[in-house]
Amino acid sequence: MAKKTTAKRYPKELYENELLRLQGELVQMQEWVKASGARVVVVFEGRDAAGKGGTIKRVSEHLNPRVCRIVALPAPTGRERTQWYFQRYVDHLPAAGEIVLLDRSWYNRAGVERVMGFCTPQEYQRFLRQCPIFEELLVDDGILLRKYWFSVSDAEQEKRFRERQENPLKQWKLSPMDLESITRWDDYSRAKDDMLVHTDTEVAPWTVVEAEDKRKARLNMIAHLLDTLPWEPVKRPKLVLPKRPKGRGTYVRPPREIEREAPDHAAKVLHNAG
Repeated sequence: MAKKTTAKRYPKELYENELLRLQGELVQMQEWVKASGARVVVVFEGRDAAGKGGTIKRVSEHLNPRVCRIVALPAPTGRERTQWYFQRYVDHLPAAGEIVLLDRSWYNRAGVERVMGFCTPQEYQRFLRQCPIFEELLVDDGILLRKYWFSVSDAEQEKRFRERQENPLKQWKLSPMDLESITRWDDYSRAKDDMLVHTDTEVAPWTVVEAEDKRKARLNMIAHLLDTLPWEPVKRPKLVLPKRPKGRGTYVRPPREIEREAPDHAAKVLHNAG
């Protein structure tokens, strides 16, 4: 039976103020990525319900989606299963001036695929041999690779699962595979330990994020990313809003009655509330 966690959460106001400051730096970092042509890949891995998705949301919240892409691949198709394992991930690597956030990554093979038997022992061993080489090739080609492992206790994971189960807006986050992770906690622990032994390299090291407190985890991860990327502020050209020219009197807007306008649901709610 998992023990209940009693640690006090990071103060909300302090968290929100610091998050906003860090997000402002992320926007500046994005401008550097665009101007310099840098290519950034950030890998988010960890236990189910460890807070990866929420952190990715805070990282990307104020960034340009044309610059910063979130990649969360579904299960491989039958054709993809016959390809070189890393092949489908290569298609999603960034071009110059792009940031890619991987919501789970090629490390599926070291975790869920190994534990659930979705790959053979031979495929798993091949992954452990090839992964460091693959990542070294990415870094050697100039890609800025950062890898984060979100660590959470069994008690906190179970608490978050229960919250998802009871919240209609979060039930989509809970799958039979997630529930299976409760009964296979030790198997996933061993898989994680083996993964770190083989893939925590000088070229592409892992950074562990303690995620028992989501607020602290988000601040720590974003601050580390900003501290370890070689970005610097980029001066943007000052934009001047032009004056709107006077109309020439030649344009007449069509009657609103011929347009399909969205019903005023907001007014209905306001009326009912009064």
